[in-house]
Amino acid sequence: MTASFTFGFIGLGVMGEPMCRHLVQKTKQKVLIHDINAEPVARLVQVGAVDVGSVSAVAKADIVFISMPSGEHLKKICEMPGGLLESARAGQTIVDLSTSPLKLTRELAGRFTVKGTDYADAPVARTRAAAEAGTLAISVGATPEVFTRIEPLLRCFASEVTHCGEVGSGQVVKILNNMVVVGTVTALCEAAAIAESAGVSTKTLFDALSKGSADSFALRNHGYKAVAAREFPERVFSTDYMQKDISYALDMARDAGIDAKEAALGASLLTEASRSGFGANYWPVIVKIIERSSK
Repeated sequence: MTASFTFGFIGLGVMGEPMCRHLVQKTKQKVLIHDINAEPVARLVQVGAVDVGSVSAVAKADIVFISMPSGEHLKKICEMPGGLLESARAGQTIVDLSTSPLKLTRELAGRFTVKGTDYADAPVARTRAAAEAGTLAISVGATPEVFTRIEPLLRCFASEVTHCGEVGSGQVVKILNNMVVVGTVTALCEAAAIAESAGVSTKTLFDALSKGSADSFALRNHGYKAVAAREFPERVFSTDYMQKDISYALDMARDAGIDAKEAALGASLLTEASRSGFGANYWPVIVKIIERSSK
């Protein structure tokens, strides 16, 4: 990248703020920012970002990064008056860091292409702590040329960046990653509930599992840190967010004619947890729903 490039960043929430901070501090380039919440904007201005106050103003950047909580939010900032589509121009690049529906991703990419604007889906994986540390994992859907252009920027806040194929491929991989994680954590929650009812503590169970073939990233993170500890804080990846991602997986399964039974089970547990008042809590709180069903 050269000094002639201006970057933009829309969406400065739990993940967006630390990602944007890394971009500002590591590129030393001008970064235009916007968010509806003033607090993260103020913090980022302190490290050198430029608050421009609107989506249309950020759209003047050469490469615009987006971090939205859902496909609906992404669609809105693209299609609204003064949105990204209205301002799109030849030579510009849009990078969606959100987890967004596959159909919407491909539809938006097509509409930007008509205007000569490149589009990449680059949904991020791992935790808020990883975002703060700059060690996220990113799956990217883009042409080889666009991937080459944005990879050095993504590595400002990610230690793993994988080119998965053309536009939409990044979303496919990220959504299915979350589907597999939910399936694994659901099994851990069920195992914990069964073990406790049989007189074996969750920690003892997980210690034993970690030494055998059932060991996994999910066990060592979601299992130990949430399920065993019974800690489900807010402002981490919530039940409602995960339920949204699993709904995207089920949409893809339906389009493929696949009856994804395990994903459907995970979705039902997440939905019940949300209806029980746990929508804002860290999503492994589904263990409470599983335990409740045994009583």
